[in-house]
Amino acid sequence: MEALVQPELQLSLAQRLALVRERLERACQRAGRDPQSVRLVGVSKTKSLAVVEEAVRAGLRDFGENYVQELQKKAPKVPGVNWHLVGPLQKNKVKKAVAVIDFVHSLDSLDIILLAERRARELKRRLQGLIQVHLGDESTKSGLEPQEVIPLLESLTMAPPNYVSLVGLMTIPPPGPPERIRPYFRQLRQLLQEIEERKFEFWRGCELSMGMSDDFEVAIEEGATMVRVGRAIFGPRQYKQQSAEVQR
Repeated sequence: MEALVQPELQLSLAQRLALVRERLERACQRAGRDPQSVRLVGVSKTKSLAVVEEAVRAGLRDFGENYVQELQKKAPKVPGVNWHLVGPLQKNKVKKAVAVIDFVHSLDSLDIILLAERRARELKRRLQGLIQVHLGDESTKSGLEPQEVIPLLESLTMAPPNYVSLVGLMTIPPPGPPERIRPYFRQLRQLLQEIEERKFEFWRGCELSMGMSDDFEVAIEEGATMVRVGRAIFGPRQYKQQSAEVQR
C-alpha cells in the first residue's frame, strides 16, 4: 500500500489531497470499481475553520467531525458541503447534532435512532444514518456487536424511521497492518449483505463506511463506499491540546 510517508506531510493540503485521490483511484482499479462509487470524507476534527476552507478550495466536499461542538462552529460557516458526524453520538447531543449534520456514522442504539428521528422530524430535516458495528475486542470502541444489529432492525419494523434514512454500516477496526485488518472489513460487508437479504422496508442504502489513512485501500478492495481520511489529507494533529479545547 502507498502509505503516506513523512516527507509528504510537508506538502500543501491540496497536494496531499491529490495523493489521497490517486491512492483511492488505484485501489478502485485493482478492485474493478468506479472511483465515483467511493465517497472521500476528510476527517477535519481539531482542524481550524481556515484549514477546512482551504480543503474546500482544493475540491473536498465531505467533512467528518468527532465532536458536535466543532460541527456547530464549522458547519454554518462552510455551506455547500456535506457534514458527517463520525464520532460517538451521545443522547444529550442529539438535538444539536441533527440540526447541522447530513450524515451520522455512529448510530449504536435504538434510543439514539429514535431520538434522532424525533428531532429530525421536528426540524423537518432529513439525514442519512449508518449503524456503527463493534468489531474486535477493544472495549474503548463504540458500536453494536454484530449479532445485535439484526435484532435492532427488527425492533424498528413497527415504527420505522423516516427522516433518518438508515443506509449502511460503519466500523473502526482494531489497529494493525492493513492486511490484518482486511477480515474486519470483509465481516462488515457480509453483515450488510445479510441485512439486504432481510429486505427491511425502511433500509435505504448499501453504504459501508470503513477505512482510514493507513488502510483505506484495503477497505475499498473489500467494498467500502465511504472512507474517512484525516491525517493523510490534513497532516498530524496536536490531539490532546486541541481536543481538550473543543470540549471546554
